[in-house]
Amino acid sequence: MSAAIVGWAHTPFGKQDAETIESLIVRVATDALVDAGITADQVDEIVLGHYNAGFSAQDFTASLVLQADPALRFKPTTRVENACATGSAAVHQGARAIRAGDAKIVLVVGVEQMTKTPSADIGKFLLKASYLKEEGETTGGFAGVFGQIAAAYFQRHGDQSDALAMIAAKNHKNGVDNPYAQMRKDLGYAFCREESEKNPYVAGPLKRTDCSLVSDGAAAIVLADTETAMGMRRAVGFRGMAHVQDFLPLSRRDILKFEGCTVAWKQALAQAGVTLDDLSFVETHDCFTIAELIEYEAMGLTREGDGARAIKEGWTQKDGRLPVNVSGGLKAKGHPIGATGVSMHVLSAMQLVGEAPEGMQVHDAKLGGIFNMGGAAVANYVSVLERIK
Repeated sequence: MSAAIVGWAHTPFGKQDAETIESLIVRVATDALVDAGITADQVDEIVLGHYNAGFSAQDFTASLVLQADPALRFKPTTRVENACATGSAAVHQGARAIRAGDAKIVLVVGVEQMTKTPSADIGKFLLKASYLKEEGETTGGFAGVFGQIAAAYFQRHGDQSDALAMIAAKNHKNGVDNPYAQMRKDLGYAFCREESEKNPYVAGPLKRTDCSLVSDGAAAIVLADTETAMGMRRAVGFRGMAHVQDFLPLSRRDILKFEGCTVAWKQALAQAGVTLDDLSFVETHDCFTIAELIEYEAMGLTREGDGARAIKEGWTQKDGRLPVNVSGGLKAKGHPIGATGVSMHVLSAMQLVGEAPEGMQVHDAKLGGIFNMGGAAVANYVSVLERIK
């Protein structure tokens, strides 16, 4: 049996002082069940995506989903984690349970609360997604890791500061139309391109506008087997899915190629029986603008070293050849780690059923691609979605 998305929920991303990990989980779990038109007793299994790594004092969080409804008690519930791809890890885990025939309906929740953590600790917690033995002393934490990647890319392929600023400006412009986005402000190319007091260099050639945001938030989806899904009001099926795990140490691979991303895209597209040209849009993992640039190459949109062409020629704009991050991406929408992959699936499903927020809807969207990664292209997840009802 294959899985389909039949319901969803999404909180705004950003600083949520009035919320807790528990309240965020309960909110989206409750709303997703209502959106799917089912009751809690119909759920067969629950999967929670929660990175944590120190952001929350409450570290055993799987059973917090049960707080949404007493009827969820005694359901098999598991917390999964795979760095910044934790949300997609949860989605894929739920889909596998359905494919295996172990469940007909699975509730998947992704959550993170990061803004209550002292600034000095945020970088330390995020750096846990790197190979600490070799990369644990990197100045600037994970931004420092990607700053080194950007510097190495510039050395190999030339200064790409213009392209990175264009990616940042695109995603911030797109974020204006996303009511869930943390930053809904069109910053413009000039602001993103120039160093300033409000946009200083953070790590290597990366400025503040090149880095995703520290966020709180949650998202949830309800998955059903295809037969069950066809009896519901709308359904978005998984036409292709792939998970590829690469070496953790940067020293074991050519980090400028994102080879795990390439393999995951090839596997998912082959499974779906389509090519990249068949996709209506892509939501990709722009934790830093250099990541989106390299992902253009890794997914096959351009050849190696030529990713700048995709943004400079407008291919990835909302009205371009392959719109990328119409949601604003991690750059503008925010990046509450455990929620990010689930959010990507929610917003892509909305696009495919024509329910995306006004101004964000891609015209005549038929197929959507999602790439969510953990670490520096270590955990690589791709989903290809299509509406089946």
